[in-house]
Parts: sequence; structure tokens; C-alpha cells
Amino acid sequence: MSADPAEPVYRNPVLDADWSDPDVIRVGDDFYLTASSFGRVPGLPLLHSRDLVNWTLVGHALQRLEPESEFAAPRHDCGVWAPSLRHHDGRFWIFWGDPDRGVFQVNAPEIRGPWTRPHLVKAGKGLIDPCPLWDDETGEAYLVHAWAKSRSGVKNRLTGHRMHPHGTELLDEGKVIVDGDRIPGWFTLEGPKLYRHDGWFWIFAPAGGVETGWQGAFRSRAFFGPYEEKVVLEQKDTDVNGPHQGGWVRTPSGEDWFLHFQQRGAYGRVVHLQPMRWGGGGGWPVIGDDGAPVAEHRRPDLPPQPPAAPATDDDFPGGRPGRQWQWTANPRDGWATHHSADGLRLTCVRTPDAHDLRALPNVLTQRLPGTPCTVEVDLRLDDGEPGARAGLAVLGDAYSWIGLQRGPDGTVRLVHRFAETAADQERDAAPPRPAPGGRARLRVDIDAGARCRFSYDTGNTGDTANTADTGDGAGQGGFRPSGQVFAATPWRWVGALLGLVALAPTGQGHAGTATFTQFRIRIQEKRADR
Repeated sequence: MSADPAEPVYRNPVLDADWSDPDVIRVGDDFYLTASSFGRVPGLPLLHSRDLVNWTLVGHALQRLEPESEFAAPRHDCGVWAPSLRHHDGRFWIFWGDPDRGVFQVNAPEIRGPWTRPHLVKAGKGLIDPCPLWDDETGEAYLVHAWAKSRSGVKNRLTGHRMHPHGTELLDEGKVIVDGDRIPGWFTLEGPKLYRHDGWFWIFAPAGGVETGWQGAFRSRAFFGPYEEKVVLEQKDTDVNGPHQGGWVRTPSGEDWFLHFQQRGAYGRVVHLQPMRWGGGGGWPVIGDDGAPVAEHRRPDLPPQPPAAPATDDDFPGGRPGRQWQWTANPRDGWATHHSADGLRLTCVRTPDAHDLRALPNVLTQRLPGTPCTVEVDLRLDDGEPGARAGLAVLGDAYSWIGLQRGPDGTVRLVHRFAETAADQERDAAPPRPAPGGRARLRVDIDAGARCRFSYDTGNTGDTANTADTGDGAGQGGFRPSGQVFAATPWRWVGALLGLVALAPTGQGHAGTATFTQFRIRIQEKRADR
């Protein structure tokens, strides 16, 4: 939700959706943020703000994942992990770790690009969460990264390197500069962000796991250590679990702020803004309310800005999806057709995986809002072959979708299907129903706890299978509920996603298209009867 600049305070989270592992910088009067995108394309989202509270999505730095063949199918927990965003020598730089291939970087003269193709800085498995530092005092450059035990057998340590100032290569074999196993009580040390401040090298790094952990700070007079540590942000008696992994930024007036995530189940990792100051107890940073997250706080000392938030609604002008949409793998030509009118025209892609949306690369997704909402979209299933289908999905380790499917006799029916986490194919969530004209408006009401209630309106006054009134005009000629409540689930590292999909079983020839129009997300207050 966007924040009203007339209010003297802001409320957390400032980004109430899955903007995982955020990092932030300031360039002049502008603030920029990037986040993990894992296996979705385009990757490396780029957000802009003038007040650290209201953010808009202005683009992506990575148009395709490489090597392309490895990301031709969904790899939901692979790809782009925990990027670091920096501005140096007149260019924007993003470093990230692909846990299967190594440390990459891209750079650009402007935040909107053009961005270079990915450059491999350090090859290896399990190299994650890299962060560079160009030391203006000495002219030296450095890089620190963490380790993923799933790929390397190593974790809970940070490795440091000297880096070529061009950012293209490392100049040594690296050295463990912080070993979490040597710090009593610390585990899963990761996500380092590297800074220079007040004559010290600083590493801000979380530990303890995403749901239960804390934010640490480490400092040393020399890059390679030794480092001393301190916990600077933890849950304490708040309801903000695992507050950690983010970035420090300073405003033009000298205020310090820290942006970090909170893991919220199906909603993914939402982003909080914490006040920060230096000098607590020997020059250490103090984050939040004496080390505890704040739910609300005085706004940063920055010029008031109009309310803003990353876009969600879309009319798909010219058949093009907005910046908020990402494919579940590298897209191919022909999945979406550009045209002169509004509406997203998706090809019903033939696939042997028609029984499981989780395996499809051609699902167009956006983040699930972190607050109760209603999602709606109009769908028309255009002329096509039997078995062609399309719909609106809530997608995670388990999923449910509602949409239209063409039968063997050429008629179109409203279908609603789901698949449990361990299931390898979907089942009907409700009986198929007539959809005359091959059209429907589809709806998902998402309550607190990501509990999803599906409904539809086919405009069919003859469908009396379920005419219960939902309070939203349901009944004859209005929205009718479908199936049982579905509790959205996250992926391994990713929150649940909203998805638009068109597909068909394997066969010969073109299977037709589906057209989506008027995609809307309406944020709502929690209803008392739910």
C-alpha cells in the first residue's frame, strides 16, 4: 500500500509484498532498491523512491537468465539470490550469487539501463550474497560473500577478496574473514553488506535463519579482520519475526535508515524501514527502537512525495504486460501477441505438463499482496482446439486456479482445479460449469493468512448449480463462489504468486489463444465475517 505523505508517520512494512533480500542506495536525491528474483524473468527488479516510504517499480536489470537452456523450465529456488546494488564511478552496479554457478555482476550508466550482460566474477557452487566495496580512501576494491551449504557443504561464514577496481575479477583466492562457528550462538550467517564508515570496515550480516534470526554488525580496522560483532536488530517483544538482511542508507540531511525484510509465509519477504543512528555503546549502529523493529515511526527528513506503490493493475495496452509481471522461466517468442488494442493475448502453449502448472515456464506472474485483497480479471477463450484452457492462479508449492477450458465437443466450460504440495497432478476443486460465449470474469478474495476464496461470473442466468449470495452481487448473473477455501503456500524461498496462464495438452497444430483484460487488485479491510 502507498503511504499518505500528509501523515507525519509511516507504517511498516513499506513494501507489503515479496521484495526478498532488499538492498538500497542513494544517488543524489534519489533512492534505489533491488531484490532477489530467483528463477523469474525479467530479473533484478529496480525500484525508485524519493522518501524511502513510497516506492515505484521502474524496470529490471536482467532481461534473461543465463545459461538460457538451464532456465527454459521453472527453477523457482535458483537463479538470482540476494543482490547488492552500488553506485561507483558514474555507473550502477549489481552483484548477485547464482548458487549453482557463482558470483555475477551487471552494470549500467543509468538505473533504467542499458545494463550489460551478466559477467561471471567468481565461478563456483554455493557462492551467494556477494557485496562489493570500492574504498574511496585507498582506491582498493573488495568483495565479500556467503556460502550455501546445499551446494557447497559450507555455511555460517563470510569470505573476503580483493577485487579489481573494474569489478570484473577477484585478485586473490579469498580468506574467511568471519567464521560464525567461532561465535557462540550464531548460525546461518549470510547476506553480508559491506561498507566503510568512520575509519572502520563494516559488514552488516544477518544470522539465525529467515524466520527467527537477527541482524548483526561486524567491524574491523582492516578488511581481512579480525572483526568484532554485535547484534543490532532482533524481534524482542514485537511481532516482527526474523528482522534482518537489508541495507543501510543515509539521506542528504545526514539521517541514517535501514531497510530489511520480514518472512511472512505465503506473502514472502516484506520490506520494513527502520530508523538508525551511529554511536550507541562504543560507536555501533543502533537500529529501530533500541534494537527492536518499529511498527511506525516519524517519516524520514525528506521532501513529501505523492503516495506511490509498485503497480498491480493492468489493462495490457498493446498486448504488453506491465513491469510488475514476470515469467516463471525464460520466455519464448509467441507466448504473448502484441496488437493494437488493450488486453493480454496469450497463446495456449501445448505442453506435456498440462496437469501441473508448477512445471510450466509460460505462467505470467506477479507478487501476492501482503494485505487482504480482491483480485479480478476478465478472460475470453478464443477459438481453439479441445483441451485448450486458461485462467487465474494462486501459485506456490500447492496451487489453485480457476478459468475456462474447451471440451471435445467445442463448448467452453468454467473449471476450477487445485494441486496439493505433494501431488504430481491437479484435481477438480469444483464441478465444471457452462461458460456460454467462452467468457468469464474471475475473482479471488484473499483474506488474512492468504486464505483464498475463488468465484466467477459467466453472465449465465441459466447456471443454477450454485447461486448462493456472497454479498458481492453473487447469485443469478453475478459472482458465484467456487470450491473450498484454499490456503496459499510459498515456494521454498519465494512467496506465493498470482498467475495468468494459457495452455493445451500435446497435439498437432495451433491450440488457440486466450485474452485477459482489466486485471485489478483491490486492497480491502478484513471482513468481520471471515
